[in-house]
Amino acid sequence: MNIVIFQHQNNLEDSLSNFRDLYFSSQMKYLASDLLNEGFSPNTIKDAVQKAITICKTSNLEIREHFQLVYTELEGMIIKDCKLSQLGYGLVMLNAEETIPVVAQWQLKVIRNFFE
Repeated sequence: MNIVIFQHQNNLEDSLSNFRDLYFSSQMKYLASDLLNEGFSPNTIKDAVQKAITICKTSNLEIREHFQLVYTELEGMIIKDCKLSQLGYGLVMLNAEETIPVVAQWQLKVIRNFFE
């Protein structure tokens, strides 16, 4: 009996998909965990990211262009984190709890800029 632990598939489609993921990742300048420094709790971040991903799905946007699961180090611990594109970051801020001062200020700024 043979047990396959790792099977390498070297086809063009996988290579292109991996290249696209690498490119998208290089464009993501934000980490969800950085919002902890802005008064967010881990649950607030999780909820806002989930809402932002739902908006992308509803709008038929490709999720992997705006959100990527990564692991980062925080205070000596490895945590599950999320890299965010500029759009992803904006959607998280629009869907975060409005009781967080930085969120309220950011939302007001976006609305004011929209109507200028």
